[in-house]
Amino acid sequence: MCLILLAWRVHPGYPLVVAANRDEFFVRPSAPAAFWPEAPQILAGRDLEAGGTWLGISRGQRFAALTNYREGAQPVATARSRGALVADFLAGNDPPAAYLAQTAAAGAAYNGFNLFVGDHESLGYYSNRGDRRPRWLPPGIYGLSNHLLDTPWPKLASAKAAFADALATLPAQAAFFSLLGDQEIVADTHLPATGVPLEWERILSAVFVSSANYGTRAATLITRRRDGQTSLAERSFGAGAVAIGEVCETFQSSVISTGV
Repeated sequence: MCLILLAWRVHPGYPLVVAANRDEFFVRPSAPAAFWPEAPQILAGRDLEAGGTWLGISRGQRFAALTNYREGAQPVATARSRGALVADFLAGNDPPAAYLAQTAAAGAAYNGFNLFVGDHESLGYYSNRGDRRPRWLPPGIYGLSNHLLDTPWPKLASAKAAFADALATLPAQAAFFSLLGDQEIVADTHLPATGVPLEWERILSAVFVSSANYGTRAATLITRRRDGQTSLAERSFGAGAVAIGEVCETFQSSVISTGV
């Protein structure tokens, strides 16, 4: 997952709204969002290579999402799977605070990552880069790419502004998928320096990434209403930004939010 936009207790009718793009090599096998047969409370995509996931929700209003931290160096091949961090939280019962404390204690065992975890009461963020301390997020709009939370990369700044505008159009989805589909490349003078070649900095500067071998493979919108009704809409893409599938799931949680 390379871009996550999140509104936490901002909209009066929707305590949680998430719009996200997952970028990955096209050869890496994955499955679109679905309820997992062995854990039917989980609604998430699945990385078929390592078994974890990048983003998901549960019938008990647990939410988790992950991005890798871009460092320009080869990842450690023996590190633990980062996708398991999302899957384990969604499948477990530990409160977000306890889970992030456990994750922080084991953070050195993973390649660089950013992680959101939350339920109907709290939302936390942790990265094993930066100050490496769990944060508990007050109501607000947040943006995350492949650096630390709210790092003002150009694509994150523009997407975050468009996301804030899109909130006013709920329950319509079009504005969210429009911003997630933005393929504009940032001018070289505004590109961040993250340790990858300039050609890749250009490709990765778009909200929707498109190249021959790597790109945005899923665009996902999650909305949770105050009454607990939760919806996930996901569009999948192949090489050349060709749409190859769509998932729409809605369920009612027995947990009612105490948010805005």
